[in-house]
Amino acid sequence: MNVKKAAKQAKGYKYVLLVMRHAKTEPFNAKGDFDRELLDKGLKQAKRVAKGLKAMGLVPDQIDCSNAVRARQTCERMLKVFGDGPKVDYTKSLYESGMQSVFDALASCKDKRRTLLVLGHEPTVSMACQWLAGPQSDPGMIDLLKLGMSTACVAVFGSDAPFRKWGTHEADLIAVLGPKDFE
Repeated sequence: MNVKKAAKQAKGYKYVLLVMRHAKTEPFNAKGDFDRELLDKGLKQAKRVAKGLKAMGLVPDQIDCSNAVRARQTCERMLKVFGDGPKVDYTKSLYESGMQSVFDALASCKDKRRTLLVLGHEPTVSMACQWLAGPQSDPGMIDLLKLGMSTACVAVFGSDAPFRKWGTHEADLIAVLGPKDFE
């Protein structure tokens, strides 16, 4: 998907949801999965995606982020680009509660928030995206989500309904973008 085309399309919606997987991380940490940290490549990915989203005019008003180390590090790196505009909530449920945690983030988002970033883990993020994508969404992009989201990949959704009213298969899947799309 062309980034400029996706940015133009996103501007046509009142509410834009960004669902992102954390950036590239070490494969193992002696303290356990929760404490896995970003690699240098992951730090670069997070920065590149943040710059790309900013260039698209998609700086989030709110970020709901897993409290796992790698997700927090991804978010912190992105905030260096976004500035202190986004309200950030770190939540354990995005690490351990599966797809419902993504829908809970939508349900609790205030109507004044127009761009929401949910930052989590596989397979939760790709599965939630498949459930959110409406019937008018591009089948090729849905197939990409079925393969799972690679690190620092972000799905962009749009709707004119406030996030708390989003149900399954009701949002328009605008794009599935990886770090390389922002080069």
